[in-house]
Amino acid sequence: MPLFAAAIVCFGLIKRVPVFDCFIQGAREGAGVLFQIAPTIIGLVFAVSLLRSSGAVDAICKFVQPAADFLGFPKEVVPMAMLRPVSGSGSSALLISVYEQCGPDSFAGRVASVIAGSSETTFYAVAMYYGSIGIRNVRHTLVAAIAADLTAFAVSVIVVKNFL
Repeated sequence: MPLFAAAIVCFGLIKRVPVFDCFIQGAREGAGVLFQIAPTIIGLVFAVSLLRSSGAVDAICKFVQPAADFLGFPKEVVPMAMLRPVSGSGSSALLISVYEQCGPDSFAGRVASVIAGSSETTFYAVAMYYGSIGIRNVRHTLVAAIAADLTAFAVSVIVVKNFL
């Protein structure tokens, strides 16, 4: 990374670009974006914490469990799948929990790994990107993104059963 940064600075100096002034301008614009999206991110983090601490995630998992059993989805992975569209760090913690509980080479561990690699933190991404440019109507994006996440969850079981 230091060599990459040095190469950028050297290239800028060769092209006679005021490198430090450009850096300061970029940092100023970045701080503006941060202040614009901070309320959205803080609200999302608060909502995730509230859902986890209130037990709502566990209640939703219990509600979804019969459908997951019918589809052959490992019960140990259901909480991770429920949290993945909302929180990357929370779902990563649950991924490690699946590894510790079942082992990384178990069926549940492999399904969890495929989910972690093939799904997105949908609500975080929508809140971050749309919040930074002021878009309020995200219904079509959310429907498509949630459909993609559900597809990733279903296909993860199929792939692990048949190919891994």
